[in-house]
Amino acid sequence: MTTTDRTGHAGRTGTAGWLEPGPFLRGVAWRDGLRAVRADPADLDRLPWDTVERSAVPVGVRLEFTVHGATAVDIRYRAALPGPGSALRDLALHLRAVARRRPRGGGQRGPGAGEGRTDRAAGPPGPVHGPPAGEPVPGDPRPAAGRRLPLPPPPPPAPAGWCTATPSPRAGGPPRPAHAWPAAAGRTLGLDAVNLGHAGAGRGELAVAQQLAGLPADLLTLAFGTNCWSRTPFSAPLLHETVRAFIGLVRQGHPDTPLLVVSPVLRPEAERTPNALGATLSDLRTALEEAVLASVAAGDGRLALLPGLGVLGPGHLADGLHPNDAGHALMADAVASALREARFVGPSGP
Repeated sequence: MTTTDRTGHAGRTGTAGWLEPGPFLRGVAWRDGLRAVRADPADLDRLPWDTVERSAVPVGVRLEFTVHGATAVDIRYRAALPGPGSALRDLALHLRAVARRRPRGGGQRGPGAGEGRTDRAAGPPGPVHGPPAGEPVPGDPRPAAGRRLPLPPPPPPAPAGWCTATPSPRAGGPPRPAHAWPAAAGRTLGLDAVNLGHAGAGRGELAVAQQLAGLPADLLTLAFGTNCWSRTPFSAPLLHETVRAFIGLVRQGHPDTPLLVVSPVLRPEAERTPNALGATLSDLRTALEEAVLASVAAGDGRLALLPGLGVLGPGHLADGLHPNDAGHALMADAVASALREARFVGPSGP
């Protein structure tokens, strides 16, 4: 049997009924050999090392398929255990199946390595997210029961329906990738969400803006600023100009593509605490929002702002910084609503 993906590449059945993963992959921006990565592998030397490291984690990359006459699908993948000093070492390998826009079934493993690992997605799965830890190579699917093979879904409107650069900690990341707000909003809006966030390592690097400008997209979302308070401190004027420059570079490749910018959500410890350059997170949020509004006033009619402060409350943060599952759900709803209000998408999708 031969299947064909949206770029025309054929995927054939291998031994024991395994199918090549290419036709089933979604959420992919770049490929580095067999790996799906979230930064241009030909342009890594301009990025900070921590951004490069995070870009190798395939957050948001997923298998999507339709099955008939099968109650489950086996997925085979390879993943290496991160090194002793890696911040990703303690993350569990996690597989989550999503059907009818809701998480359903799936399996979970503790940290481990090896080739030919197999996990099972139960129920009639649509997207299958994960596992994000261990930089896994995308897996081969096959039906666990029934006679018919899984088939790729219809191709999305464009190779990258929605590119979302969300470099805040754990944005779209483990341990529950199917519940992260970019994935949830993508399902709600019926978009192929491509998550380009670099957890803990995204600070509006201008090289990232240029890479984003080179990708095809029907919709763009930008959200950063929290990491500019502590890890690499910004002043308010510096962040203001960084945001203006970032948007300007993105617009060189996407002059008319709808772009929603989300300012930092609540971070209680940082709201009134100055960083090393004297800026509170409240100061940085204001600077970011003023930069976006200045671009709108200058004539960018396809740019919109979602103020982040009112989206989450303290009870929606798992540790005072990262959103919990309820927080991610609220963020997904807020982003979807903002996109509809700006008329960047219709009531039920693009």
